[in-house]
Amino acid sequence: ICQRPRWDSRLQLAPDHKNYKKNEEVMLSCSEGFQPSFTHVKCSSKDKNIRPGKPKHREVWLGRNSGGHWTPLQSSVSCFEVLQVDPKAVEISSTSIKLNWTCRVPDTCQEMRAMCRLAEPSSPPCEADEVQGEERLLGQEGTFICPLLQPFTSYSVTISLSTSTILFTWLFRTEETVPDKPEKLWLDPNTGSLKWQALPSCKGEIIGYQLNITARHTQDGGFLETQRLRLSTSVTEHPLPEHGPGSSYVVTMRGLTAAGAGPASLWRFQANSSDTPPHPLDFGCHSVSDISPSQGTAVLPLRPIARPTKAATELQLIVVTTHNGTVVEDACLGEPQPFNASRQPSTYVAAVLNLTGATDFVLGDGTRGQGYHNAALRPGWDYTALLRLVSRSQQGEKFTCVCYSFSV
Repeated sequence: ICQRPRWDSRLQLAPDHKNYKKNEEVMLSCSEGFQPSFTHVKCSSKDKNIRPGKPKHREVWLGRNSGGHWTPLQSSVSCFEVLQVDPKAVEISSTSIKLNWTCRVPDTCQEMRAMCRLAEPSSPPCEADEVQGEERLLGQEGTFICPLLQPFTSYSVTISLSTSTILFTWLFRTEETVPDKPEKLWLDPNTGSLKWQALPSCKGEIIGYQLNITARHTQDGGFLETQRLRLSTSVTEHPLPEHGPGSSYVVTMRGLTAAGAGPASLWRFQANSSDTPPHPLDFGCHSVSDISPSQGTAVLPLRPIARPTKAATELQLIVVTTHNGTVVEDACLGEPQPFNASRQPSTYVAAVLNLTGATDFVLGDGTRGQGYHNAALRPGWDYTALLRLVSRSQQGEKFTCVCYSFSV
């Protein structure tokens, strides 16, 4: 007689008794997706002589191997996975899932089928199409790929036998990607604030917004002001800078996920109107009359930039060797390179100022300082000088520029 073996707790014995008679055959099985190391065992016994005349019976279990022969079990019987998938080797992108599989029991892994399905029903506005079809898996090992999936969406991957026995099932979520561009932004005429509809987290969790506001004013010498802001995901409005009649605004907005910034949407506003201006308005530049080609200088009638900010500021005088509006605008927003006497850059910082009142500044007098050089001007060249105020805060940065245009 043999007692019920204390093997893997997941084993199911048929018949299931506390004790088994000698040569009583027992069938072993495991839960779905697992298989025992032996499917049939039987009780046996073997006499072992302790001393002459007093034999002792020891329990012995035999297992039937693949050839149908009964052999003594050298270790306990356990349940193991029929199909193995290495979780560390699973490759998940925003549009696909790829996994490698290995069948440990080739005779069992016949007619395997693999499929991907949406793990949760989709709902507006984040609608995802169901994955159609399934794939037949052949051989002892291979690769299964779920293509054409939606980003940031949960899918189940199931591999089963033709008898509907599930060998493997797992829940995956595809990676995030950048969000779609915002589609709904408007100017509230009552509050003067920009408002927008929050982006849904269809392609990734929305973690914020990048908002750029560029204001141009053409009257009284004009100016250009750009704010670069990063707003939290809970913010859905921001005040538009007030610059009065004659001002135009260009606004770009992008949504942000952990994967980065999405494509930008662009809107144009005219002061005191929600209509799009008929054409982009260039900001006007002050004229410069006191120019000395022989000395390489020009006298700029500088005035303090209005609308001071509480944030830390720096007032720079930037020189651009062109009248091209696009280049000048980029210079207002960019970081000019240090001046190089052997190869004069097209944009450079001529001075760092502390301007408290109106003053006549001599551009090109040759003075130097840390990070700037008021280099002599060259005859025959076009110049645009930008008086730039830079303000930075935790929320973002703002560049305000007043320009002076002249030729030597």
